[in-house]
Amino acid sequence: MGRDFIAINWGSSNFRAYLIDAAGVLREAFAEPAGIGSLDRDGMTAQIERLVQRWPDAQVIYACGMVGSNVGWEEVAYAECPIGLDGLAANLHSTHIAGRLMYIVPGLACRRESDGAPDIMRGEETELFGLMRAGRLPRDGIVALPGTHSKWVRIAGGRVMEFMTAMSGEIFDRLTAAGMLASIVAAPAVAGEAFASGTSAGADRALGLGTQLFGVRAKVIRKDLTRDDAASYLRGLLIGAEIADARALYPLDDGQVVTLVGAAPVCALYAEALAGLNIRSVIVDAGDASAQGFAAIHSAHEGVSA
Repeated sequence: MGRDFIAINWGSSNFRAYLIDAAGVLREAFAEPAGIGSLDRDGMTAQIERLVQRWPDAQVIYACGMVGSNVGWEEVAYAECPIGLDGLAANLHSTHIAGRLMYIVPGLACRRESDGAPDIMRGEETELFGLMRAGRLPRDGIVALPGTHSKWVRIAGGRVMEFMTAMSGEIFDRLTAAGMLASIVAAPAVAGEAFASGTSAGADRALGLGTQLFGVRAKVIRKDLTRDDAASYLRGLLIGAEIADARALYPLDDGQVVTLVGAAPVCALYAEALAGLNIRSVIVDAGDASAQGFAAIHSAHEGVSA
């Protein structure tokens, strides 16, 4: 399979790089806050030049994430779902950066069966196939990746069939950082009674989310909710509404176990919210999911190229 290669998960805010050997084993990792959003083309080139100096013997680079977006190094068309690992590897886009060959993972696009709406992802596909390679994801089921932009993915036969994206994390961050709701938040969001109450309200959909969000402020002002509990209720409200959307698309009430992948604290909140709605879940440690994904993509690409 050749020599060691470099793999990069290059997002809007962060740069994560891996040195992987010919057998697909992670040898070294490196990360820093040097995302695509903060770099022009000269900055991207300089970033790769520094990385190559760190790992001079690696000849080929693979990259996923925003590096393939319209603000990245080179815009790469999304690969269409349903898709498996071989299909993803066949759609790699080759380019050059800092004098090195780089293969950009295309990201995925889908049009959901139930509502006909389109959706897109960049970067998560590499994690998903990495976890499947490691045997830590089911070949059939629903996988949720909580985060700034949470993904709910339907997998069948080891292929990504379709997915849904929710901006719950970004909405929470923005609402608690500035604006009217920020003024009534006094403590971090944690699991508990206030969180469960918010989850229930968001999932019930008795009122629209816009109305319920202002209602958080009203609850605090009218002493129905303490400022210490406001963030927990708000987080629960947003997660509950997100789960309601996922339930509208996927059979989460038919004994389905949702696999949660992501940072442990946020996955724990999602597990708590799902349990409160009588939906089972299991948390999977993502660990080196991206590195595993790149190893799988490299192996499949070598097979396609052979």
